[in-house]
Amino acid sequence: MSEDLNNESNIILFHIDALLDKKLRQYIQSNKLIKICAGNKKDLTGDYDANLELPATLQEVNSIVENAAAKKKFNLNSSIAVKNYFLNKNEKKLSSNGNYVILTEKEIQLLELFLDNKKPISKDYILSSVWNYASDADTHTVETHIYRLRKKIIDNFKDEKFILNSKDGYYL
Repeated sequence: MSEDLNNESNIILFHIDALLDKKLRQYIQSNKLIKICAGNKKDLTGDYDANLELPATLQEVNSIVENAAAKKKFNLNSSIAVKNYFLNKNEKKLSSNGNYVILTEKEIQLLELFLDNKKPISKDYILSSVWNYASDADTHTVETHIYRLRKKIIDNFKDEKFILNSKDGYYL
């Protein structure tokens, strides 16, 4: 099996009988390909991205492939690693070891901004990026949101070093 196939942008469409071969089954189950299992309706079981009932038209195959790819892409874009935490944007949850906090949309936008920037981010830049405020606006919006987010993290995870700040701004 080619190693270059082992990434999220590729799809493997296989007949359920391929799972009878130990090497093929191990390959299918151990990689990050989008997996579509084809076979008779009664035989289609397993944890795959999609199932294709045979016989199928080319239009049905195309539809299954497009839907599976879109779903996988959506899920990948919705799940983000943040330090030692997992951010599920769909559920608006930040979790670690079975514990979680519910986040607001602005808190998620703040985290995404921090992830996109490896260096400290100034209050003015945060205001303009997250709230579309002018950089000279006199507001405590950033400080208030950072305070509330830190409080959630400290109360639920006891992590006092989640969001840090320096003279140059805030960072993870």
